[in-house]
Amino acid sequence: MRIIGEIAHPTLKITVFKNEGKCSVKFEAGLLEQIYKFRDDERLQTFDDVQKIVDELFIQKTEEILRGMLDARVGALSRNLPKLNEEEFDVIL
Repeated sequence: MRIIGEIAHPTLKITVFKNEGKCSVKFEAGLLEQIYKFRDDERLQTFDDVQKIVDELFIQKTEEILRGMLDARVGALSRNLPKLNEEEFDVIL
């Protein structure tokens, strides 16, 4: 798999990969990532072709998914891990 380009965005890192008959588009926001894979065909082979499909609506829908992922992550952490007490200090002997 090799990186064929990055799509500029103010809050997301968007990287385009090419690998054996498919293109992948990875969206990253902090510790979260969402990857879409597309099979190569005559319409979708180059970085420019991928840039055409990553339009504003696609990005908005992906941001919604990432917000849902963040909510799920935060909820799972708060339900299943004890709360950190930031006022406690380690005992030093």
